[in-house]
Amino acid sequence: MSETFSYLLMAWSDPNLMLLTALGTFAGIYIGAIPGLSVTMAVSILVSFTFSWELNSALALIVGIFIGIFIGGVYGGSRSAILLNIPGAPSSVATAFDGYPLAKLGEAGRAIGLSTVMSVIGGLAGVLILACAAPVIGDLALQFAPRDYFLIAALGLLLVGSLAEGSLAKGVFAAALGTVIGMVGMDPVTAQGRFTLEQVELMGGIHYVVVMIGLFGVAEAFYQLHNLDVAPVRQQVSKIVPSRAMVLKCLPLSLRTAVIGVLVGALPGVGGDIAALMAYDHAKRTVKNPSRPFGQGAYEGLVAPETANSAAVGGAYVPMLTLGIPGDAVTAVIIGALVIHGLNPGPMLMVESPHIFWFTVGNLVLANLFLLVFGLMGIKLFAKLVELPKAMLIPLILVLCVVGTYSINSSMTEVYWMLGFGLLGYFLKAFGFQMGPVILGVILGPMMDNAYRQAMASVGDDPAALLGELVSNPVSLILSLGIVLILLGKTPVSGWLKKKCKSTPITH
Repeated sequence: MSETFSYLLMAWSDPNLMLLTALGTFAGIYIGAIPGLSVTMAVSILVSFTFSWELNSALALIVGIFIGIFIGGVYGGSRSAILLNIPGAPSSVATAFDGYPLAKLGEAGRAIGLSTVMSVIGGLAGVLILACAAPVIGDLALQFAPRDYFLIAALGLLLVGSLAEGSLAKGVFAAALGTVIGMVGMDPVTAQGRFTLEQVELMGGIHYVVVMIGLFGVAEAFYQLHNLDVAPVRQQVSKIVPSRAMVLKCLPLSLRTAVIGVLVGALPGVGGDIAALMAYDHAKRTVKNPSRPFGQGAYEGLVAPETANSAAVGGAYVPMLTLGIPGDAVTAVIIGALVIHGLNPGPMLMVESPHIFWFTVGNLVLANLFLLVFGLMGIKLFAKLVELPKAMLIPLILVLCVVGTYSINSSMTEVYWMLGFGLLGYFLKAFGFQMGPVILGVILGPMMDNAYRQAMASVGDDPAALLGELVSNPVSLILSLGIVLILLGKTPVSGWLKKKCKSTPITH
């Protein structure tokens, strides 16, 4: 027990390790705040420096600065989402739904402060669950078959009802449009082109970050051209740290969405972006009296995704440490680095190298505390960004969009695509379409397609056999029932049942 405790506090007692974690968190916040500069990119560059290092020093960097960049990068994307409506990372898409309206109301400082505190709460909850239930969650994640990933993607697409403000038909159209965009490229089975118009440049598909930056950032910049004469809204930055009453009010929602974040983050290939969207949908369905209507600056709409995407960081480490399966691209890079240094992530890690697990847990806690400190620093300066005159702010947004897009693959073709999606987003906004369902389709469409192909291949392309597995396997059955209940909730039957329940007297 004492040995475990010493591993847990190793980063806390060694100034060098603490410094690495602090630098990683600080760098991650600002890397994540720049659209297109991904956490994966930063981790991939840094891992190369450790190949010739001795084991302890390499572990200090891998488990220290990498975790710091991971946590800071996930949170950092929320800053540009709140201030400029440009999600710095896919996991920050849902943050923009209510974060940007808060900035337009002059509450950018309070929004960033609340997102910081709730990100830390979500991150700490994720670490706690990781430490207490990693083997159990790892075994649960291993039970998921391709058909279950297909069902999860289908559940995600059903969130369109929550993300589409106003017309559900427009939301369905936007999600379908996003799904088609996500399908562009080579067929994963036949390697034939889909929706490529026989253009070689489209064979590799369209990167979802390109679509995201275009639809959110460029479209918003074009849309603001109508308001050049409107004076910028002055931001309230006198009170950044949320009050105790607000934190306590949001705490139950935060804890619920933290569980969602850990569970979704623990599924290999399912990251914080889906966790954040599911948490946002959960908030819309369960919060009866939000501070404002969702989509118009509800604090609950900010709390839910920020808590979930931070908690998903802890969840992503579960399959990596317990099963040797990367939960996302960042953990795949970390697994490669650990293997290079002679370690073996997987079921035997807790037996052969328990210090790796507890060192990771201790670093995650430390990185979250640094996130609280660095996240609250500089908010006043950042909030001034949206007070710039539109004639200065719009060119700045466009420059950030171009730089972020070009940095993905150093390709001008993707910059042109980004501008094209910006024009598309402008017209969609002009006709009352929401951008959220489009991004939802772009992210979930390929995942749904691949999972369905794998599920059909596993049953010999027999639809009846696949349907039988959906109702005979416990995990698949629960997910299938969830889909059925959500679909019933969109029909008049749901309204009739609610009225029936309210009119039925309760007898004792």
